[in-house]
Amino acid sequence: MKQRSDLLNKIKDQLLARRIEMASDLSRSAAEKVSDGQVQDSGDEALSLTMEKLQDSLQQTEIDELRLIEDALGRLERNEYGICIDCEEPIGERRLENFPYAARCIVCQEAFEE
Repeated sequence: MKQRSDLLNKIKDQLLARRIEMASDLSRSAAEKVSDGQVQDSGDEALSLTMEKLQDSLQQTEIDELRLIEDALGRLERNEYGICIDCEEPIGERRLENFPYAARCIVCQEAFEE
């Protein structure tokens, strides 16, 4: 039991650190400009549009990860962390170590993805 408690504390620290890192990354990327607005030809314009779409996609991925982290931290606060949201069985410790915001056990996650 103590070992599981130590694992949960370690994971909580990792999630909090990652949340700070993600918030910083999102803030920085939101402030970055892909182009200076002075497009000179159609090739530059196409490149600028592609870069903007790529930046938007990366930001959305970061936002999605940040939501997963917030959800995991909420489950930790409610003492629901490490319990599968579908079958209500404990999630394996190796899974939690490798994917700390996992909400489902491997079996239920595979079924969810199908």
